[in-house]
Amino acid sequence: MAIYKILGLSGSLRKGSTNTLLLREAARLFGNCDFELGNLRLPLYDGDDEAATGVPEAVQVLAKKIAAADAVLIATPEYNKGPSGVLKNALDWISRVTEKPWTAKPVAIMSASAGRAGGERAQMVLRAFMVPFRPRILQGPEIHLANCSNQFDENGTLTGEVHVRELTALMQALRAEIDRQ
Repeated sequence: MAIYKILGLSGSLRKGSTNTLLLREAARLFGNCDFELGNLRLPLYDGDDEAATGVPEAVQVLAKKIAAADAVLIATPEYNKGPSGVLKNALDWISRVTEKPWTAKPVAIMSASAGRAGGERAQMVLRAFMVPFRPRILQGPEIHLANCSNQFDENGTLTGEVHVRELTALMQALRAEIDRQ
């Protein structure tokens, strides 16, 4: 069985981020893989800065990691009915690199949010943000983890049987999508 390289992008920089926990659980449920979290601590995109100094090294590194990954997992909280600014900023920067790392890349999107919809709107908007990049975004099962601070145990393990079953199914679909290449 191949060991796939999976890159996780968390739209939350917070140390105790439930979106980061969700990514780690997705990688665990994916099974045997080389999982790495991408660094989204990037400067704010500014065209003047880009013109003066070029694309920052951290953005180039992230783009190379996306390109090298067999698949990308993206988890975002929902802030004001959309994905986080951190995630949008990273997407804007990645759009500025010469390579096109997202093209035909298998991508699984998920969200963890305090609200009762679990980030459903954030996912919808994120999917629209991804259209110009032309990745192969899985259509489901959709993972909208509501009331997210109460969905993990003290070890960071996802506790809800339905959520575990759906996340496992999403990871199986991602594996099949990778194998389809």
